Amino acid sequence: MIFKQLFDQTSGTYSYLLADENTREAVFIDTVYEQHERDLALVNELQLTLLACLETHCHADHVTGAWLLNNALGSALMASKASGIEKLDRVLSDEDVINFGNRYLTVKETPGHTDGCISFVLDNESMVFTGDCLLIRGCGRTDFQQGSAQKLFHSIHDKLFLLPDHCLVYPGHDYAGRTASSIGEEKTLNPRLGGLANEGDFIGYMENMQLPHPKQIDVAVPGNIKGGEPDAEHLPQKPDWAPVVTTYSGSFEITPQWVAANMDNVNILDVRTAVETDEESTRLAGAILIPINELRDRLEELPKDKPLMTLCRSGKRSALAANILKQNGWDKVANIKGGLLQWQAEGLPTVN
Repeated sequence: MIFKQLFDQTSGTYSYLLADENTREAVFIDTVYEQHERDLALVNELQLTLLACLETHCHADHVTGAWLLNNALGSALMASKASGIEKLDRVLSDEDVINFGNRYLTVKETPGHTDGCISFVLDNESMVFTGDCLLIRGCGRTDFQQGSAQKLFHSIHDKLFLLPDHCLVYPGHDYAGRTASSIGEEKTLNPRLGGLANEGDFIGYMENMQLPHPKQIDVAVPGNIKGGEPDAEHLPQKPDWAPVVTTYSGSFEITPQWVAANMDNVNILDVRTAVETDEESTRLAGAILIPINELRDRLEELPKDKPLMTLCRSGKRSALAANILKQNGWDKVANIKGGLLQWQAEGLPTVN
């Protein structure tokens, strides 16, 4: 199985991408709106077919990226009916099974943080994705959004704590850099409900926490009820100067075919070293030659009248060059995917 744990620094949110390695079918748990480009790039770069975005509940601290991914990839939106999320493609209930390739997740209804909270257990019970129900050495708050300390205690004790001790716990959030725990650890060491703590101990703890109101709740909850669908005027805007793709590493990338068809409308920067260009005379017509080790000192030589496309032998150093240019004020810059090697492999025109 392919498994990726992703993090949003602003909201402290973990998102999880799971895929069957053979069929490449995937599901995404608890995506974040602001991380859409990152998440979309990862799905595309791994050549996955995203079947669904799954929500553990209607979040109060961030807006989901589900609508954006579904709009881009045709995937489905799934959550519980009690989540209050509208326009679900599939309503999830206790013990429902979500298949992706030869793998599957089983739904566990785990209310308490909100009425609509659910957790997802991997088919072999080696992983459980608990959203805001069970956290690492903690749990979700119960003082708003239909929260109930009593319900949460029983969700954790009567459902999650019945999983094998070795089952890894992957929560929806962590604010201390912890990435995972286990059912065995939390049963023993969770300071709120582990060890010998009973229901009364837990309720007394939760009712006296006096936590501040979530900062994003007035934006997040309405946004999540719509599945993360933005208003028309707030739809993400793609660059209008070229069909660039944002890679998982955060770089703008462009296909060699598009550049070859638009040579009159772009400038090309070749950042290979002098040794390389002496040994290999093949170049792109009109390309500006500035070795990458000299680029920062020669920025004034580069024109800004057209979008600037960067190139090297394999497309690796030129990706760095594109980032250097973006950091220095070039907003219309992209790296030519695969560099000169891919350009030549596709039979595109060159000069000597």
